[in-house]
Amino acid sequence: MGESVLYEVEDGLATVTLNRPEAMNALDTGTKDALRDALVAAGSDRAVRAVLLTARGRAFCVGQDLKEHVATLEAGGGLSTVAEHYNPITTALATMPKPVVAAVNGAAAGAGAGFAFAADYRLAADTASFTTAFAGVALSTDSGMSWTLPRLVGQARAAELLLFPRSVPAQEALELGLVHRVLPAEELAQAAVAVARRLADGPTVAYAAIKEALAYGASHTLEETLAREDVLQARAGGSADHREGVAAFVAKRKPHFEGR
Repeated sequence: MGESVLYEVEDGLATVTLNRPEAMNALDTGTKDALRDALVAAGSDRAVRAVLLTARGRAFCVGQDLKEHVATLEAGGGLSTVAEHYNPITTALATMPKPVVAAVNGAAAGAGAGFAFAADYRLAADTASFTTAFAGVALSTDSGMSWTLPRLVGQARAAELLLFPRSVPAQEALELGLVHRVLPAEELAQAAVAVARRLADGPTVAYAAIKEALAYGASHTLEETLAREDVLQARAGGSADHREGVAAFVAKRKPHFEGR
């Protein structure tokens, strides 16, 4: 995928690592291309059963590389990167039929925060922070934040965080519901791998159905959602993993799921 994004698959777990630590993992064009391609590859690879999104250095991702962006503006360019990069990256994270874990090791700003919010499970180092950032440079939202943020913290708090950007430290992010767990920085990597590994060893078909059900239920009526649950439950119920899960329960043993 290139030097700015590392991609590794091992025993069903794909690890996608942002690797521009000297630039706080700011998103230049090469990084955005590589991140999009890595996530699309992980989503379509049937051997991948979970994804871990992480980063090297002292930041998770500070969003758009503004030095590159200035050059684009001076050349008369616009924000085509939203359609070319941010939308497909966010879509891949939020809709791939397998769970995504984000390990936020440091500052996450703008699209960097947006990508973390699009993951299914977020762990943060106690040194991490989050900021929406967009209004500070006279921009609206991207990276799906107008969809994810209200669902995490509510409409009123989302509006506050977007209209008055500030750095939200890890503990407050936990209290607001932006992350699921906060750990000492030195424990983050190991804990994130353990969570992602547990998901990679789990019932992948069921996880995909759960993701789809949650997204569907957020914007449909109860009647529509119940009908969708029926479809999704039939899909999960027809999986080999469901049969294994039931057999293991009856036999009082730990199930061995294969992701099918």
